[in-house]
Amino acid sequence: MNTLELHAPTHAATPSLLRSYLLEARLEFLRLLRTPSFAIPSLVFPCLFYVLFGVVLAKGGGDGARYLLATYGTFGIMGAGLFAFGVTVAMERDQGFLRYKRALPMPAGAYLWAKLAMAMLFSSAIALLLSVLGATAGGVSLDASQWVLLFAVNVLGVLPFAAIGLWVGTLVGGQAAPAIINILYLPMAFLSGLWMPLKFLPSWIGAMAPMWPSYHHAQIGLKVVGMDAGRPLALHLGVLLAVTVVAFLLARRRLAA
Repeated sequence: MNTLELHAPTHAATPSLLRSYLLEARLEFLRLLRTPSFAIPSLVFPCLFYVLFGVVLAKGGGDGARYLLATYGTFGIMGAGLFAFGVTVAMERDQGFLRYKRALPMPAGAYLWAKLAMAMLFSSAIALLLSVLGATAGGVSLDASQWVLLFAVNVLGVLPFAAIGLWVGTLVGGQAAPAIINILYLPMAFLSGLWMPLKFLPSWIGAMAPMWPSYHHAQIGLKVVGMDAGRPLALHLGVLLAVTVVAFLLARRRLAA
């Protein structure tokens, strides 16, 4: 028999690296869509809160609507990153799903890539929905470049919160993960000035705000719309990068244990 004929089936059966990553991302997307407890709150809550505080209470337009458009973008992508990684990873660890994944002939990074891709996809949807609400009901007027930059800030800004969620997911079990994530998520949002400007909160909250990654992400968004506190962009980017790297390394150490 011809040597080429012997080797051809083996070569054809070898899955491509790209196909493995895309397939894993597709399956993760379908799984999250079939999990209403994640999909609905992630997409709906930031929009509802923006309509209530940025449109109704701000009386449609003005600085309030513009400020909250940036900060509720941070609030929305925080939830997408923290819950997509923190809760699902913790539950899958409890179920032995991660051990099963390790036994499969798939790229080592496909599992985390799929979750990151879905967190960024949900962040994109949140950013688009908030932009539509801001431009219509909120009466927010921005240049085209500002809309594009704000969208990019929100999509890429999910990375540090995904890393934090991943670390939490490696530390606690599936039953405890939602409570721990909420303990991080909601107070951090309030203490970072995401629900209302820090100038309306006690001075000690404003003094402590720079210790939270959500504050630095919000300040980048506010810088895009011209309402930030005036600190250097490099500071905010540096903090977010440091949080991402440290949380990811801590999570990687736990997963390898």
